[in-house]
Amino acid sequence: MRKLTFAMNVSVDGYIAAPGDDLGWSVPGDELFQWWSDRVAATGLALYGRKLWETMSSHWPTADQEPGVTPAQIEFARRWRDMPKVVFSSRIRPVNWNTRLVAGDAVPEIARLKAEDGGPMDIGGATLAAAAMRAGLIDEYAMVTHPVLVGGGTPFYTALDNWVQLRLVETRAFPGGVVLTRYESGAERTRFQA
Repeated sequence: MRKLTFAMNVSVDGYIAAPGDDLGWSVPGDELFQWWSDRVAATGLALYGRKLWETMSSHWPTADQEPGVTPAQIEFARRWRDMPKVVFSSRIRPVNWNTRLVAGDAVPEIARLKAEDGGPMDIGGATLAAAAMRAGLIDEYAMVTHPVLVGGGTPFYTALDNWVQLRLVETRAFPGGVVLTRYESGAERTRFQA
């Protein structure tokens, strides 16, 4: 069975994008960028929602050909293109760069993919991750917390019907006050009390 991780940059107040889908506050420094690149290299399959796919696919397929590109950006672009990806959307066509498209209910397909043999999976995009969260499919949460309050936008977590016990497995500080926290999901799910 594959492990499924939800990993995103997040503001201190819990948002992965500020109002207007602004991501300017989450630009990584060199060390953090290398962490994200190494994560892409280790990912057996990436699952994307439509909005995150549109963001990533509008830049990374040709980013290594831009003027002034760094060796780290060239490496990330290559790793991103090579990484197998599944995009869940009924609104976009076509997809490229080692990617397949799935329309319809994402939860049964994510469960099917988790049951397969293979390397770890990452899930990205608030709506897609929320569906997997509510279905209890996420095994690990990796929050890269940036020292900023954005005051609103797209939240990292969704509303849940049950508590999910988490176990801290790693913390790491990056330059600029950025902190990585990784939690594994516990098997115990407790119903909220009224």
